Amino acid sequence: MHRISDRLKKKQPVFSFEFFPPKNDDGERLLMQTIEDLKALEPDFVSVTYGAGGSTRAKTREWVRSIQDRYAIPAMAHLTCVGSGREEIRSILEDLYSDGIRNIMALRGDPPKGETAFVAPADGFRYANELISFIRSTGLDFCLGAAAYPEVHGEAPSAAEDLRNLKRKVDAGADFLVTQLFFDNEKYFSFVDQVRAAGIEVPVVPGIMPITAFKQIERFTAMAGCAIPDSLVKSLAGVQDDAEALLNLSLEFTLRQCEELLSKGAPGIHFYTLNQSRATAIILDRLRRSVSAERR
Repeated sequence: MHRISDRLKKKQPVFSFEFFPPKNDDGERLLMQTIEDLKALEPDFVSVTYGAGGSTRAKTREWVRSIQDRYAIPAMAHLTCVGSGREEIRSILEDLYSDGIRNIMALRGDPPKGETAFVAPADGFRYANELISFIRSTGLDFCLGAAAYPEVHGEAPSAAEDLRNLKRKVDAGADFLVTQLFFDNEKYFSFVDQVRAAGIEVPVVPGIMPITAFKQIERFTAMAGCAIPDSLVKSLAGVQDDAEALLNLSLEFTLRQCEELLSKGAPGIHFYTLNQSRATAIILDRLRRSVSAERR
């Protein structure tokens, strides 16, 4: 059962991890250890990002193939519109398919480093829905994920237009959605209500990232455009000089966040790990024990 869409049809929650391709040997050793630490938690799938401007394309392929072959964990490769025309995209797809990869997260992607605006390459794609349509046209039987933004994409002129764009991605062939990270569950629940009202019926998997250092707060807000509740910021500020206390407080917040999401119908949790295992392992272990206890 390598297709993520098949796993999302199961009644139990789906748990997954996101990694990024390391830039050096130390980073590779860290990621290998992280995967070793997390494999015991038996994730339903993992994803590997593509890097700004497609900068880690070859590494993405290497890592998804390695993870899937070595650990028998379904792996999803991120693929963006950045820097590649149609025939290059076709070649990438054929390579992934020949490697046994059956899951792709299809994204427009961020501009290359040093550039502020996205410019579609010649004979390329401007939007994720165009990429999704092209993948479907190849006849290669991929399961396709797409990104969703509970707090609206930073470039969208309005929430309504962002929702219309999301529907275009699903209409083009996306099988499921994974959200940008968020810290206020009401944003997710409200978003899912809007998604369903728009006629979008595919699963919407919440993306979650625990805060492990106080300096991450400003970065998350700036990069991801997500609001962090004032109560959480104040609590973390009170222990910002005590790393262990901050981590414990953050873990408790994230655990409660995940428990509420699952209890109110979320199909699973996708953890943005930043290639670190400790926080994710603690949360998922506690979460699974909590879910098991509720079912007894």
